Amino acid sequence: LQLTGGWIEVIAGVMFSGKSEELMRRVRRSTIAKKRVQVFKSHLDNRYEGGVYAVGSHDGRTLEAIPVDSSQQIALRIDPLAQVIAIDEVQFLDQGIVKLACDLALRGRRVILAGTDTDFRGEPFGPMAALMCVAEVVDKLHAICVL
Repeated sequence: LQLTGGWIEVIAGVMFSGKSEELMRRVRRSTIAKKRVQVFKSHLDNRYEGGVYAVGSHDGRTLEAIPVDSSQQIALRIDPLAQVIAIDEVQFLDQGIVKLACDLALRGRRVILAGTDTDFRGEPFGPMAALMCVAEVVDKLHAICVL
């Protein structure tokens, strides 16, 4: 059991800012680097091809994922050999995801989390604010205005 070397990355932003696309890019690069990767996503997101079993981006790309509705479900399904854990649509998960992400990082895992940081009122969305506070890396993306 490795106790150092892990970290947390958060990809935050509004809808249509490219969060899932960036998460998929990081997962692809980890795979190229021969890392064992496991991808999860909220079961509430079924917008793209692949439904709840894939992370999808607006440009049509997909990535196989395990649908979950809680941090506990993720904890129970973690592959003990996975070096990179990626979670999309994390704003829909419970606050337990913060402790789980920290625990995984302490055990040497790279944890990549993507989600919408604020709701329609501009208030922090789910666990995103707390995740941004504990992360070693935070990227806040912005949508492209088409008007």
